[in-house]
Amino acid sequence: MTELAVIFDERPTRDGGRIGVATLNAPKSLNALTLTMAQQLMAKLDAWAVDRSIVAVWLEGAGEKAFCAGGDVVALYRSMTEEGENRGSGRDSVFAETYFTTEYRLDYRIHTYPKPILLWGDGIIMGGGLGLMAGASHRIVTETTRIAMPEITIGLYPDIGASWFLNRMPPGVGAYLGITGAQLNARDALDLGMADHIVPRERRETLLEALGEADYGERTPRDLRSGVQAVVDEMEDRSQAPQPQVGPQLDHIQSVVGQVDAPTAVKRILRDGRDDAWLAANRARLEAGSPLSAHLVWLMLDRHRHTSLADAFRDELNLSVQCCRRGDVAEGVRALLVDKDKNPQWQHVDVDSVPQNDLDALMVPLWSSEDHPLRDLGTGERVN
Repeated sequence: MTELAVIFDERPTRDGGRIGVATLNAPKSLNALTLTMAQQLMAKLDAWAVDRSIVAVWLEGAGEKAFCAGGDVVALYRSMTEEGENRGSGRDSVFAETYFTTEYRLDYRIHTYPKPILLWGDGIIMGGGLGLMAGASHRIVTETTRIAMPEITIGLYPDIGASWFLNRMPPGVGAYLGITGAQLNARDALDLGMADHIVPRERRETLLEALGEADYGERTPRDLRSGVQAVVDEMEDRSQAPQPQVGPQLDHIQSVVGQVDAPTAVKRILRDGRDDAWLAANRARLEAGSPLSAHLVWLMLDRHRHTSLADAFRDELNLSVQCCRRGDVAEGVRALLVDKDKNPQWQHVDVDSVPQNDLDALMVPLWSSEDHPLRDLGTGERVN
């Protein structure tokens, strides 16, 4: 019997309501977000949104290691490289368009969902997992949480709305995280506004039980949020947060990436010899990453400094598909996750050798505004 991509359940509440529970069910792949997962989640969220008995949604990952370690980039790789009976294979495969359109539409739905969504961010959260987390109304981390956007290691860039939300961090921090793929812990996530609460992982079931006993009043949007908030506040324990990594380095981070272009920032980071394990790991990741991706981080953050989330998703869809067709994605995924030789042959040897023409080619629109697959995003919806 085939395992379900997402396990759905509904837990009763004391007042006759229900809490919708969605569990990503691929622990062997660290719950990497497949197209099927995204489609099933979207359909269920749509159904729960109009079901008055559903007071809140709980989203988590199966297993002990991860909520979601990213998107299904191996499926993307196969769609770009496999031949024969695979319809639409090759660099012009329609799979990338279908996958990213579905993923970004789901992410935006979470950002604008009319009911509370509690995301249990235990363990590893990367890339596509962060896309699910970013828009939840109650983003809960634990002492085991590890967050990263390491897209530079596979020739992509921080997408999933990051072009928008990284701009809402302290100046320079979003750019630094994007260009180095730096790993964050629960304390960092709280400090940077990527998470709202920390609850010890051992309290998961206690938290769910308390949500079942909460007072949701007349079930207005305000009542639902108030009921959830009171419970999460009661369960939170910030004493469990680890020591921060970003905070102590904030001045340094801002000094190396502030008010400069991508090549200058890369050179400053790589020349930095500070004796700090976290900074050293970030340097190593940047040095091994795609030079093209380093430019794209800067480019997208600059383009979406003042735009809407919907506009960022539309722009990201175009660029992500172009990265699969023209960029370094196939080679990056091959080296890191398929052949695992960790020796990608990037198109450019360093950031200085990336010509403007190559960047311009990646930004060429694939659709008119009237034909864009995400043209309907942002029609009067409120972003959480």
